[in-house]
Amino acid sequence: MEQTEQTAKYIMYTYAHQLVTESDFQILYLNNNMEEIWLEKYADKTSKIVRISTIGFDWKNHLKKDIAIVFQKTSAMRKLLKGKDVTVHNVYISPHTPIDDWEILKKPLVFQEKNPIRMMTYYLSGEEVFPERNRLEKNIHVSFVDDSETVAVDQMEETVNRKKLALYKLMQEKKKKEESILSYGKPIVTYLLIVINAILFLLLELNGGSENHTTLIEYGAKYNPLIIEGEWWRIITSMFLHIGLIHFASNMLFLFYFGSLAEKIYGSSRFLFIFLLAGIGGGITSFTFVTNLSAGASGALYGLFGAFIYFGLFHKRIFFQTIGKDILILLGINVILGFVLPQLDVAAHFGGLIAGFVAAGIVHFPKKRKMVVQVVSLIVYFVLANGLYTFAIQYNNADASYHLMNIDRLLLEERYEEVVESASKGLEDPDDMEAILLFQRSYAYIQLNEIELAVVDLEQCIQVLENPNELPEAFYNLAILYHELGDSKAEAMIKQAYELKPSDNNVEEMYETITGEKLKGD
Repeated sequence: MEQTEQTAKYIMYTYAHQLVTESDFQILYLNNNMEEIWLEKYADKTSKIVRISTIGFDWKNHLKKDIAIVFQKTSAMRKLLKGKDVTVHNVYISPHTPIDDWEILKKPLVFQEKNPIRMMTYYLSGEEVFPERNRLEKNIHVSFVDDSETVAVDQMEETVNRKKLALYKLMQEKKKKEESILSYGKPIVTYLLIVINAILFLLLELNGGSENHTTLIEYGAKYNPLIIEGEWWRIITSMFLHIGLIHFASNMLFLFYFGSLAEKIYGSSRFLFIFLLAGIGGGITSFTFVTNLSAGASGALYGLFGAFIYFGLFHKRIFFQTIGKDILILLGINVILGFVLPQLDVAAHFGGLIAGFVAAGIVHFPKKRKMVVQVVSLIVYFVLANGLYTFAIQYNNADASYHLMNIDRLLLEERYEEVVESASKGLEDPDDMEAILLFQRSYAYIQLNEIELAVVDLEQCIQVLENPNELPEAFYNLAILYHELGDSKAEAMIKQAYELKPSDNNVEEMYETITGEKLKGD
C-alpha cells in the first residue's frame, strides 16, 4: 500500500480513537504540532502505554535517538502513571522508512532503573504496515479497523479533523472531571474548626495562659494519669488546645491551607470525620508513647497528609499533577523536624498520619463507594485504636516516667498512700529514675509517719545517686530523720546537705540544731 503523510495521520487518529472509545485507553498527551499521541491503559498493576507518532526517519540512528527520547519522556512521567510496571508500545506510522537496516530495534528494549520500563517498537511503513500492525495487535490484544485503502483523500482529512476534535473533547471532559474531584466541597468546616480553636486559645490565655500546665489540664489537655483514671475524653479535647501562640498560629495556618483542600476533595462531612479520627489516632499514639502533658491539632493535621496519600493511590495522575509533589516534600520536611526538634510530639504525628489514611479509607470519596475497602478500613481502625489504647494503659503503668508525673499530681492532692503505690510500681523498672522515685516515696512515708521505711528509702536513694548535687534534699531529709531517731549519723548527713546547699536557710538552721555549731555570719 502506498502511504502518504495524510494516510499516516488518518491511521494514527483512527487507531487512537479506537483505543480510547473501544479499549478503555486514557489520553495522556496529545501534541497536534508534533503529531504525537500518548495513551495509557492500567490493568493487573501494569501501565500499558501506546505512543503513536507520524514522524518518519531516513536513518536507523535517527530512529534510535527518538526511541531514547521516548524512554526519557516515559521515565519523566513515571509518577503520573498508575502502574509500577510500565510497558511502552512505541508506534511509528510514516511513509518514510530508514534506508539502513533497523530490524534490531524491533527487539524488546528495557530501560534499567528500579522499576524497569519495557519498550516494543513498531514501524508501520511501506510493505511493513501489515506485519507491524499484526505484531502490535497481538501484543496489546486489540484488532484495529483500518479502511485507509478505501477512503478518499478529502474524506481522510475530514475524518482526521473529526476524530481529532473527538479526542480533544474527551481530553476536556476528563480534565473537567478531574477538576471536579478537587472542588467537591467548600471549606466550611475548616473555617469552623479554626474559629473553635481560636476561641479555646483565648480562653486559655484569659484563664492562666496557654502555657500554664494547670490551665491546660483543667481545659482538657492530654494528661496520662487522668486518662488512665477514666478521663478518656482528653484524647479528643486535647486536639483543640494549643500551647503557646506560635504553636497555635502555625497549626491554624496549616489547617487553613490544607484543611481547605482536603474538604474540597472529600466534602465537609467526610473531612470532619477524617479530622476527628486522625486526631483521636494521634492522641492515642501520644498517650501510648509520650508521658508529657501535650495538646494540639498536629495529629489531626498529619491525618490530612494521610488522606492526601489515600487520594493519591486512587487518583495518581491528578495527585502528582497538582498537590502530590508539594505534599510529599512538606511531609518529608515535617518528619525530619519531628526527629530534630525534641519538643514535637512525633508519636502523635505518625499516629495521626496512619489514622488519617485509614479514616479516608472508611469514608472513601464523594459519590463513590468501595465497600470492601471501607469495611476493612473500619475494622482496621477499630482494632488498632482499641488495641493501642489497651496497650497504652499497660505501657504507662510499667513506665517510670509516667509514675513520676503521676506522683507529682498525687503529692499536690496529698494522696500519700497512692504515691507509695505508684512509686513502688515505677521502681520495678526504674531505669535512671531510681533515686527520685525513692525520694518521692520516702516523702510519702514521712507524711504517713512510716519513719523507718522513709529512712530505708533515703539511704538507698543516696547510694544510687550518681551526682549528689541533683538531689541535696535527700541528705537534708535523712539528717532530720536520723536526728529524730537519735542516730549519730545525722551530723554527717546535715554537713553533706550544707555543702550541697549552703545558702538554704532551712539547711543552715538544721545544721546548727544538729551540730550545735554556729555558722559564720550568724
